[in-house]
This record gives sequence, structure tokens and C-alpha cells, in this order.
Amino acid sequence: MHRPPLDLTRLRVFPLAERKSLTRAEDILVTPEAPFQPLSEDLAATVAEAASRIQAARSRGASVILMYGAHLLRNGAAPLVTALMEGGWITHLATNGAGTIHDWEYAWLGRSTENVEENVATGTFGTWDETGRNIHLALMAGALERLGYGRALGRFIAEDGCQVPSEEQLETAVSQFPGDPLAVAAAELLVALRRFDLTEGPQVVTHAWKSASILAQAWRLGVPVTVHPGIGYDIISCHPMFNGGVIGRAAGEDFRWFAGAVEGLDDGVVLSVGSAIMAPQIFEKSLSCVHNLRFQDDRPAVSGHSIYVVDLQDGGDWDWTQGEPPKTNPAYYLRFCKSFSRMGGRMRYLQCDNLAFIQHLLHQLQSGE
Repeated sequence: MHRPPLDLTRLRVFPLAERKSLTRAEDILVTPEAPFQPLSEDLAATVAEAASRIQAARSRGASVILMYGAHLLRNGAAPLVTALMEGGWITHLATNGAGTIHDWEYAWLGRSTENVEENVATGTFGTWDETGRNIHLALMAGALERLGYGRALGRFIAEDGCQVPSEEQLETAVSQFPGDPLAVAAAELLVALRRFDLTEGPQVVTHAWKSASILAQAWRLGVPVTVHPGIGYDIISCHPMFNGGVIGRAAGEDFRWFAGAVEGLDDGVVLSVGSAIMAPQIFEKSLSCVHNLRFQDDRPAVSGHSIYVVDLQDGGDWDWTQGEPPKTNPAYYLRFCKSFSRMGGRMRYLQCDNLAFIQHLLHQLQSGE
């Protein structure tokens, strides 16, 4: 006997302010001037090496890509990442869906993070109205201007909302330009307008904590930021407005932009900080696409790049400078190390707190100016 799919439009959602949030922006944000924990000699030397390679990459105009997980944001590193962008040391940012959810919640409410175990048990995990509603709204409005996930949400935060066309304008886009990819985006926003009591015109959503948002600061500084979510991975799936097409379209646009950054990676640097799943998966596919197109044009593979992978997990007692271990070694199954070790260039793994790594890296870069 087959069971029908769940009707997610019947989900009951609650005001985000009613949630017991576990972290507050004013408690976690770390400024560049804040003291930081010391590193071992080996770790400090590797961070200094990374800083030197970033400086060399920027002097050559090569890409420097920071791929990060949600914990970097939750650890209060937004001001540090902003300083890296302001210094011109980072040319592209990439994160997962969770990274954007915490980003938006800190920017709007100044609080984020919930008790997963308790709230799943009560059926309230992720069922926060403003989070799902506003992220979907930002992506739908941004799609009409061919903005991907990162730029659409970054602009939404930086500019305190967005503009929604009238139903008549959306109907015209759907009916008169059916072959245009934007017609589908217009149709989805039109459906949302009618089904979820959205209004046309300016949508004012004030974000009082923009300094806590990496996305907003990237938009302000003109640094591309891309988002690489999974359908059903993130709490915005627990909302009646959940639309996998909207998320997929935005993420698809961002994948192309990310691959463009990888195209510029010759003699560049990749920093994968606290992203054990998204970063290696997205990077390997992007690099393959770049090589596919380069080889068609009789151009060489990406070369000379350096990869620094940072996580708290140990490296499986394996020397990753020697390449990947055999399948009989448990370290083989540490994908965040194994995948990056296969990507050419020079890969180094640092078992290190992600906040401490960013603090020391910023200090090294600023000291070397």
C-alpha cells in the first residue's frame, strides 16, 4: 500500500520571535580586534603559508575562494569575513543553505539556532514563519532579475526587502513570453502572491543586524557569494511556501557563478572552512566542468592552486600531503579530505577551530600589507 506525499501547505508555522533561540548576535560577533587563541607551531606555520599564497594569488589576479559551513557564522566570524572582503583578499564566497538561514535570522532578529531534538519531538523544528517566508520571497523576487540565491538574499538583507511586481505584470510575463526562462519564475511568484497573501509593491523587511550578515556585506562590497543547498536539507522546507523549484533555480544560477570562480583558479587559493559535505561536492563538479570546457578549447587544466581544508575532525592519522589513503584505511572515508586531495594543486588539512583559523589568517594578511 502506497502512502500519499505529505501536504506541506497545511503546515502550521509560528512567529520566529516565539522560538527559544540559543544564540544572540550581540554575544557571538567577533571583531578583528578581539583576542584570539594561540595555535600550535605547525598550525600557525600553515596559516602563515596560506596567507602568503593568498597575497600572491591576488597580486596575479587569481581567484581566492572561501567555502564555509554554518558554524563559521554561528561562531561570530561575520565581521572577520567582512574584513577579509574589505581587504580584497577574498574574491568569491560559497556556503550551504544552513549558512544562509542563520545569516538571515541574525540579520533580522539578532538571534538564531534552536534545540533540534526538542523541537522535532514537538513538530516545531524549522516551522518559523518569517524565516521560510522571507527567504522564499527574496529568491522569487531575485529570480526575475536572474539573481542567484546568494545575491538575491544578500540584496534583500542589505536593502531591507524587495520589490514585488503586480499580478498584472506577472501575468503578462507568463503569457507573452512563455519561452523565456523568467516566465516560470514569474509564474511561481504569481502563485505565491495569490496563495500566501503577499502584496505587490515594496516589501519592507527591516534588518537591524546587517553587520551579522556575511551575505549583506558581500552584496555591499560587490563580492560574489553563492549558495549550494540541498532540497529538503534546510528548515525552509518546513514551511507552506516551500518550493523546490525556486530553491533549485537559485542554486542552479549560483553553481554556474561558482564554476566561473573556479575558472580563475590558476595559481589561486581555495579555503574550505567547516564544510564537510557541500564544499568538496560542489568543488569537484565545478572543476570537472571547467576542465571539460578548457579541453574543448585546447587549454590546459587548472594548475598551481592551493587548497586549505579546515575542520575540527582529525584527519584520520593520515598524511594528506601524500594523497588519499587506500580504501582499507578509515581515513579514506573522510570525504572533506579525500575529495579535495583529488583536485590537483596542493592540499593541506588543518585540524583547527574555524574561528581561530579565520582570526589568525586575517591577522597574517593585515600584518603583511
